[in-house]
Amino acid sequence: MSQSRHRAAAPPLEREDSGTFSLGKMITAKPGKTPIQVLHEYGMKTKNIPVYECERSDVQIHVPTFTFRVTVGDITCTGEGTSKKLAKHRAAEAAINILKANASICFAVPDPLMPDPSKQPKNQLNPIGSLQELAIHHGWRLPEYTLSQEGGPAHKREYTTICRLESFMETGKGASKKQAKRNAAEKFLAKFSNISPENHISLTNVVGHSLGCTWHSLRNSPGEKINLLKRSLLSIPNTDYIQLLSEIAKEQGFNITYLDIEELSANGQYQCLAELSTSPITVCHGSGISCGSAQSDAAHNALQYLKIIAERK
Repeated sequence: MSQSRHRAAAPPLEREDSGTFSLGKMITAKPGKTPIQVLHEYGMKTKNIPVYECERSDVQIHVPTFTFRVTVGDITCTGEGTSKKLAKHRAAEAAINILKANASICFAVPDPLMPDPSKQPKNQLNPIGSLQELAIHHGWRLPEYTLSQEGGPAHKREYTTICRLESFMETGKGASKKQAKRNAAEKFLAKFSNISPENHISLTNVVGHSLGCTWHSLRNSPGEKINLLKRSLLSIPNTDYIQLLSEIAKEQGFNITYLDIEELSANGQYQCLAELSTSPITVCHGSGISCGSAQSDAAHNALQYLKIIAERK
């Protein structure tokens, strides 16, 4: 897993202003030290502080691979691992092995004091971190998490968190805010699990459909529903705004999510948010004497907004 290249003779292991210094003695005196700690102490004593650089980061969903290079004096070594920390440990271990060989020191390099993530049970992986690494790797905006709901009795609370990535959204639930956040991230990761890291992919290819309709596509769409909206007054009594918005969403290729707000408004009405997966995302507020009427009002306000955008030149 590690590679090294010895560019010149290693720094001398003997001699220090305060007396004789031996890397072997330092290792055997503190057997619990990790390779990073050992190499750092060696660097401090020889005035050659190790410098670590990340050479490569291949982020997959369950088995990311990182490569780190360490330079200490005239020695340069690399190490690979399924986490940045593990890759650094292996690079440091390779450097120590060269120093051992040059000085004819016989001692055992301590193993990294952390488990290999690839050998951990799947439920111990960090989906939140994996999703963030994936977004960075492909140049997407970082995921955003919002606590949308909290309910249930005191002994059995349930939290709902919304995770947004680009123009898409997933919802996660759990007995804690952290668990709800993890579950939302896991849903996104499930969509990406079959993607090969060698492919230069866009978010469109990953999720399998477009990034939602844009303002430009709305203004230039030949769709019957959106053009009917442009001609509508949106003030006809008994109009089913939820159904109308649903028909436009289907025609234009975006999704609608209604989020009921637990708190009543200042005048005691129910509240709701209608979120449209357009690009950019559209969120409209609604209120009413019931949850249903609040949703209808949110849909009405969303339609008014789409009408304004679609008519603008």
